[in-house]
Amino acid sequence: MPFTLLVTLVSCASVLLTDNQHIGSGLFMFRIIQPHRWKLAVLMIAANLGLLAFLAFGTIKHVSEWQWLDIVGEGGSALLSLVWLFLVFKSRPAGRVTNYLSVGLSCVFFSWWIDALDEFIRLPAEIEWDHWLESGPMPVGLILLTLGIYHWHREQLAISAQMEKRERGFREHRLYDKLTPLGSADYLKRQLIVSLEQSLCQQQPLSLLALDLDGFSTINNAFGHAEGDEVLSAISHLLVLNLRRQDLLCRLAGDRFVVLLPNTGESQAKLLALELQQAVASLAHKTRQQGERLHLSASVAVVMALNETPDNLLRRLNLSLARARRPLTRTA
Repeated sequence: MPFTLLVTLVSCASVLLTDNQHIGSGLFMFRIIQPHRWKLAVLMIAANLGLLAFLAFGTIKHVSEWQWLDIVGEGGSALLSLVWLFLVFKSRPAGRVTNYLSVGLSCVFFSWWIDALDEFIRLPAEIEWDHWLESGPMPVGLILLTLGIYHWHREQLAISAQMEKRERGFREHRLYDKLTPLGSADYLKRQLIVSLEQSLCQQQPLSLLALDLDGFSTINNAFGHAEGDEVLSAISHLLVLNLRRQDLLCRLAGDRFVVLLPNTGESQAKLLALELQQAVASLAHKTRQQGERLHLSASVAVVMALNETPDNLLRRLNLSLARARRPLTRTA
């Protein structure tokens, strides 16, 4: 019988979620939700008890009595709220905002769950507690969700302030570089389209700055790619600290970074490029294994935007950077 199977599945899930040995056994989903296992365990037990109460006091309806539209609507809503709950658990660390969102979604799920059970099990008319279980948790859950979203909003404002030099008003996680994390080349091109239009309309200068680490392949060969990734991450944080609030830093490719400089002429951009070059040279980065200091240097190039496309502007920037690296290559 499907309801007996469901009872068994929910019971097994409750045991797994509350047993540390099962969590550590290598099951991927349980490893992800391990910090929140008690919240899920309580929800599973509550859903289990609700199902058992319906089975104990009611009778199962015949298939001909099922209202499929209600089943899809109420059951689908319960399933979606459960999916949202798992996404919250997977994407957020524990904390006040996570607690508000998870408890609120749990109440919403439980309300829809009881509502869906009503489509399969008929309770006697004199029973009233099912209405309380069906309607009571919903407003509580929505209030908690509202509180969670409000504090999440405050949290996002703080995060947006920290990300200001990496986003400039546009966020798209698919265009982020996973290592640094900075905007990728595609993200830079999208920002360039908007910035070039604004520069032309407002008659304000716009410049691009490129910074390329010298001899970065030597670091990868001598210390490994993991150490090279550490260097790139450290350089990205260093550059962000040395930029202005209106500037945007992106990772173009490999060890090459590009800074979008709004309302900045070529002479001022060259001064900023020199400051970044000096900051890289003064960075005392230590390797993870021996703690050896790596002496870093960078080549820089600057171009000011004309009435041109983003691709053409980037092409001029790369040519300028190649010319800046040529004397270094000859010396080496």
